[in-house]
Amino acid sequence: MQTNLSDSARTLERAEEAERILRACVHCGFCTATCPTYQLLGDELDGPRGRIYLIKQVLEGQPATTSTQSHLDRCLSCRSCETTCPSGVRYHDLLDIGRAVVEQQVPRPLGQRLLRHGLRFAMVRPAVFKALLRTGQALRPWLPAQAQQKVHLQKAADLMRPAVRHPRR
Repeated sequence: MQTNLSDSARTLERAEEAERILRACVHCGFCTATCPTYQLLGDELDGPRGRIYLIKQVLEGQPATTSTQSHLDRCLSCRSCETTCPSGVRYHDLLDIGRAVVEQQVPRPLGQRLLRHGLRFAMVRPAVFKALLRTGQALRPWLPAQAQQKVHLQKAADLMRPAVRHPRR
């Protein structure tokens, strides 16, 4: 893919890497066949090829928008696209670069920033996560209906192990 990075993008620490990755993409679309968000939503911009175009536009000087940020946020980072890419495009590296640039240009609302910080904090601390899960389970009857569906009453330990044990032969 022909790429002309803007002057501001050329000053990025990973500018050369981004340009190399962008040039490797040949727009074949094989990546879309394995992308779960593209399969679910059917929007080109919610697939790897579309996100590559969005990142390319931002790196070439077009301003990032909340829409651009939303499309990049929808990527699950499962890297399924990389397994099918015949050109060996390192999509996850380009996505990391793109997300960092967009994050600088499009500030998130305070609520979103707090939620993301809280998730980053709780997800890597099992004791904190477990306490929050139990609190959510205890408060479930008073939660809005939509939130009730997301908070299951099963204990975390029940989800990890099979309930029935079979005798050995």
